[in-house]
Amino acid sequence: MSSPLGITHVHGDRITVTEERGGIDLISYVYRPEAAWEAPKPYIHPLRTLADNVVTDYRPHDHRWHKGIQMTASHLSGQNLWGGNTYVHGQDYQPLPERVGSMAHVGFDEVAAEAGHAVIAERLAWRHHDGTHWADERRRIELHDVEHAGSGSGTDAARGGGSWTLTWQSAITNRRTEPLCFGSPTTHGREAAGYTGLFWRGPRAFRGGQILGPDGAGPELMGTQAPWLAYSGEHDGADGHATLIFQHAPENDHAGERGTHPSHWFVRNEPFAAVAPSFAFYDELELAPGDTLSRRYRVTVADGAWDRVRIAEYLAEHPW
Repeated sequence: MSSPLGITHVHGDRITVTEERGGIDLISYVYRPEAAWEAPKPYIHPLRTLADNVVTDYRPHDHRWHKGIQMTASHLSGQNLWGGNTYVHGQDYQPLPERVGSMAHVGFDEVAAEAGHAVIAERLAWRHHDGTHWADERRRIELHDVEHAGSGSGTDAARGGGSWTLTWQSAITNRRTEPLCFGSPTTHGREAAGYTGLFWRGPRAFRGGQILGPDGAGPELMGTQAPWLAYSGEHDGADGHATLIFQHAPENDHAGERGTHPSHWFVRNEPFAAVAPSFAFYDELELAPGDTLSRRYRVTVADGAWDRVRIAEYLAEHPW
């Protein structure tokens, strides 16, 4: 049975979800606006394991706009809803504040915790730098499957190591009278920089961590396709490791086999730890006026360095 969850809402600032058995704050979902240059948007930080170890970073010195887990749009019809400098082909990254937009919190439709499940359902407005309303987003974040060491089912429980899962769903509707074009630095000429969409920045200690996919390992998984990708790192200040498993929901059609836009993994372990299931890695995604782009992902947060066999067993025991 999943552990009970509780919610604390500091209105206008953040929502914290707590695993009540151990008193661990698993996430803080921060929706208070921050610096304009960083493309203000809600984000999750800190994100913790059940052993109370933080597995996200916040405003690192190399990229101040990297904040835990957040939905991003690095190139959006000429705007930058990612933050910081904007990549311009032939000129590298340029300070172009007039291109930096925002994803503004509008309201919550549901904030609730019951038994072993918590929900944050939110409405957001995506805006041009000048405040023009470009898109609406309906976002749903759920926490579930909270299992302490030995409390789950099957082989995973027998091996120990607590884990829990976050599901993130975003539905983005174009409110312009012309298409919204989602891109990335790679679609604009920079190799191996296809980040956009849901983005995780790991803590500094996770540099050089282990990257695993169903059929491969290491940084060479950059730009590849797979239903899941995992990242393991070793903590500073505490003994041990943690593993994060990122999954596409089946309806994402990540390989484009059913006619949707394909996705590819953005992943690095140097010079920093980062993962994004990019939906505009090599080619722009065009969203027509009035159309909605929907994507759903899971992030499982586990104590310990999980190998491919253990990951596969866990995913088989926790299907969509």
